[in-house]
Amino acid sequence: MAAYLVVEAIITDREKFAAYARRVPDLVAAFGGEYVVLGGAAEALEGDWGDARLVVHRWPDMATARRFWNSPEYAEIKKLRENAGEFRVMLLEGRLKEELD
Repeated sequence: MAAYLVVEAIITDREKFAAYARRVPDLVAAFGGEYVVLGGAAEALEGDWGDARLVVHRWPDMATARRFWNSPEYAEIKKLRENAGEFRVMLLEGRLKEELD
């Protein structure tokens, strides 16, 4: 079953975060993931989202996403975002509607 890595980010240092953001997409692709949501306008329809931004990666399965997340390559890149903001990350399984039919 597909897995989704959902990141909620409140960026406090855009310059520092930019160094991280430039490197992650290639690594996600190298590990078999793809971006479903990255950048773009956001509009809160309910609740207080503040300055939070969301990023969603799609992975073939939970194990593949974990291999990326726990890899030495990602650990090195992840250091670039230290003190650049606040982050919450969740990994979940799910199917797209068209996969249920």
